[in-house]
Amino acid sequence: MKTRWLVLCGVIVISVLLLSACGGGAATAPTSAPQPAAPKGDAAKGKVAFAGTCSACHGADAKGISGLGKDLTASTYAKGLSDADYVAFVKKGRPSSDPANTTKVDMPPKGGNPALTDQDLADIVTYVRSLQK
Repeated sequence: MKTRWLVLCGVIVISVLLLSACGGGAATAPTSAPQPAAPKGDAAKGKVAFAGTCSACHGADAKGISGLGKDLTASTYAKGLSDADYVAFVKKGRPSSDPANTTKVDMPPKGGNPALTDQDLADIVTYVRSLQK
């Protein structure tokens, strides 16, 4: 009898703990994991980094070079990305085989400059944002 009582008490305690851990709030839809924020960028530094890497395909004015890189000042794709997603996109690049690549020219990761840091990429994104219409 004593053993049954201890087992019953243990079950009750565990049940109470589990129920209290569930919370009593209204159910919410699951959300995707939040993206880490991109580092805050510096447009002046971004202009220098852009000129040294990105301008080869996107032009010194970021308006694109026919057959190479898109006009970043008017790109709806670039405008639609959060800063963190834009940094991630430049970091990864886009191969010519990607169906979303309309130029069919590789965009290498980090524009082909592996020395660019996340901060450099954030600076470039901030610079490009300053040019967007």
